[in-house]
Amino acid sequence: MKQVVQDIRSGITAVRELPDPLVQPHCLLIANVASLLSVGTERYIVELARQSLFAKARQRPDHVKRVLQKIKQEGLFATAKQVRARLDDPMPLGYSSAGIVLAVGDGVSAFKAGDRVAAAAPHAGVVVVGENLCAKIPDGVTFEQAAYAAVAAIALQGVRLADASLGSRILVIGLGLVGQLAAGLLKANGVAVLGTDLDPRRLDAAKNLGIPTAGKDDEVRTQALAMSGGHGLDAVLIAASTASNGPVELAAEVCRQKGRIVLVGVTGMTIPRPPFFEKELEFTVSRSLGPGRSDRSYEEKGIDYPIGHARWTAKRNMETVLETIANGALPVERLTTHRFPIDRAAEAYDLMTSSKESLLGVVIDYDGAAAAPLRRRLALGSRPVARGASGISVIGAGNFARTIVLPRLRESAGVALRGVCSARGLSAEHFGRKSGFAFAATDPDEVIADADTSIVFILTRHDLHADLVVRALAAGKHVFVEKPLCIRPDELQTIAGCVESLGQDCPVLMVGFNRRFAPATARVRAHFAGVTPLSVSYRFATGDVPSSSWIHDPDVGGGRIVGEACHAIDTCVAIVGSPPARVFAESAGPATGGDPLDDRAFITIRHENGSISSISYQAGGDSAGPIERLEVFGGGRTAIVDEWDRIEVWSANRRSTARGGRNKGHEAEIDAFLAACRQGGAWPIPWSDIYGTTWASLMAMRSLREGRPIGIMETSESAIDSTVVGL
Repeated sequence: MKQVVQDIRSGITAVRELPDPLVQPHCLLIANVASLLSVGTERYIVELARQSLFAKARQRPDHVKRVLQKIKQEGLFATAKQVRARLDDPMPLGYSSAGIVLAVGDGVSAFKAGDRVAAAAPHAGVVVVGENLCAKIPDGVTFEQAAYAAVAAIALQGVRLADASLGSRILVIGLGLVGQLAAGLLKANGVAVLGTDLDPRRLDAAKNLGIPTAGKDDEVRTQALAMSGGHGLDAVLIAASTASNGPVELAAEVCRQKGRIVLVGVTGMTIPRPPFFEKELEFTVSRSLGPGRSDRSYEEKGIDYPIGHARWTAKRNMETVLETIANGALPVERLTTHRFPIDRAAEAYDLMTSSKESLLGVVIDYDGAAAAPLRRRLALGSRPVARGASGISVIGAGNFARTIVLPRLRESAGVALRGVCSARGLSAEHFGRKSGFAFAATDPDEVIADADTSIVFILTRHDLHADLVVRALAAGKHVFVEKPLCIRPDELQTIAGCVESLGQDCPVLMVGFNRRFAPATARVRAHFAGVTPLSVSYRFATGDVPSSSWIHDPDVGGGRIVGEACHAIDTCVAIVGSPPARVFAESAGPATGGDPLDDRAFITIRHENGSISSISYQAGGDSAGPIERLEVFGGGRTAIVDEWDRIEVWSANRRSTARGGRNKGHEAEIDAFLAACRQGGAWPIPWSDIYGTTWASLMAMRSLREGRPIGIMETSESAIDSTVVGL
C-alpha cells in the first residue's frame, strides 16, 4: 500500500510503499477510497518539519527543557542518540478518511466486511482504526463527502461547546476548512451565524455555503450588534491560526453578558481581564473530535462512554456529521478545491506550503486500493545470507529497537539482517531500509517462518511477548525478548513448558535484563566473589508515567513492577548469585484505602542461598533527581554504585573507586546473546534466573494485592526442570 509520510529531520513529504497492516482487536481494517487534508494542522506540521533544528527548538521550548534534563541524567552522548532517533521517526500525515471495511478484529460487532465507513485515519491505502473512531456512511453520501467526517467532527465539537441552539447568534472567526465546517454546522442547526476572515477568498467560499460574512473588525462589530439587537453575540468560535491575541480580544468585545468563547484553532491566549470580568465571559478550548479522543480505552479497546454520561463522543459526532451531509444541510462538496491521486499526494503538500492559492478541501483519491490484494511483506532489497552468517530478524521497531538494538546489530560481525516487523508497517519499512534489512513486514509469521532467519529479537509491547517467544522457540529460532518475559503467571508457565519440552534442543532464550551485563555489576560481583549471604539495597527512582499510559494497563503493559522494576530484581539476582525464594511488597497508596500504587513500592526478596534484597521502586520524586543507587554488604565488604557511573568498594578498611561510564550493559548483553547463539554453550542468563526474576516480579504484584509474603513453594509456578539447558 501507499502512505503519505513526513520526514521530520529532512522536511521531505513523500508517498511510501509499505506492507499492509494486520487487523487488531476492537479495530477495523479499511481500504481507503478518499481522504481529506486538514489543511491548517497538516500545514503546521510540514512547515515545522522543513525548518532548521534551531527553529524547531524555538517552536517547542518544552521539548528543549526535557532534552536538557535528560543530558543531566543520562549524559550528552545517550541523549543525542535519542534525539536523533526521535527526529528520524517518520510521521504519518492525515486523520480524516473514508473507505470500505476489509476485515474486523476480535470484539467488533457493529461493523462487518464490506461496510462503507468514515474514519479518523491517516492518508494510506489500507488503515487499521479503532471501531470507536469509525462511523457508517449513510446511503447517498459519497466517499469524498464522507472523508470530511473526522475534520468536521472537530468543528462540531466546538459548536457543541458553544452551546448553540435554535436562534442563537454566533460569530466564527477564521474561515479555513474547520471554520467553514463550523459555520455550516451552525447554519444547519438554525443558528444565525456570521463569519469573518482576513482572506476575501475564504469569505467568498463561506457565502457559497450561505453564510453571511464580514471582513474588517469594524464590519464585524457593526453586524454583530445588528444581528443581536444590540445585546452582543451568544458565542464566538475561534477557528483561526495565528500568534496574535486579536481574535480573543475581538471575541470578548462582541460577546454579550455571560457569553461563551470557544477556541477550536490556535491563537494567542492572553485573556484581557476587563471585558471578561465585566461580562462574566466563559472561555473554553475545544479538544479534537470530542470525548474519547486520545483515551486508550476508548480508541484501542473499544470501550464506549455511556450515552447518559457523554452524549456526544468522537464517534457520535462523526455520525452526526454524516447524517447532516446526508440530508443536504452540510454541502461539503462545495468546499473541495483540489483533488490528487495518492501517487501525487506530495504535490498537494508542496502546493499547500508554497502556493498563494486559497486551499480548503484537498482530497486524496485511492482508486483501486480496495480491490488490491493485501501484502504483508515488502522486499527492501536482495540481500542473500552469506555462508556462515546468522540471519537476524526483529519484531517491533519502537524507540528501544532503533536507539539500542539496531545500531548494535549493524556493528556486529557474522550476521545478516533479514526482516523487521511492525504493526502498521511504517517504522518497519523506514528503519528496515535504513539499516539494511532484506524485508519489512506487518505479520510476525513472516519473520518466524523465514527460512534464513535463525535469531529473532522481540521488541514489542509487553502483552505480545509470551506468545511470540513460544512461537519463535517452537520454530527453532534463538530468541532475545526485551523485558519483561511475560505479564501473567499462566504465560510464564506456558513458556516454562515450552523450554522444558524442548530440553537440550531448546534454542537460546535471552531476556533484556541488561544491567547484569553492566561494567559496574561485573565490578561488584568480582568484589564479592565467594561471599554468601549478601544484603543488597537497590533504589530505582524512576520518573512518573501518566496513568493513561499502556505501561500501567495490566492487560498490555503489566504494570511498572513487572515491566521495569524487574530490572532491579534481576540485578539483585545476578549479584547474590541465587534465584528468589520469597517475595513481599508494600506500596504507598491513598490513606483512605484503594488500589496500591505499583510504581511507589518497596520489594523485599529472600533468595535461595539466604541472601536478601530490598528494592525501592519509586516514581513519586522529582524527575530531575538521582535515579539508581545500588548498595551491597557482606563478608566484611561494601560496594556502592551511583547512576551506573561512580563505583566505590570497601574491603579491609580500604576504599577504591572506579567509573562505570553510565554504561547499563546493553551492548554487552547483545554481544553475549549473539555469541551464545553462534557458538553454543550456556545461556548468558541461566533459565533459573530468567524464571526466578520473572516469577518474583509477578509475585510482587500478587503480594501487593494480598498484603503478605509469597513463597515459591506455595505457588503453582514453582516447577523448574533442572535438566533444561542453561541451568
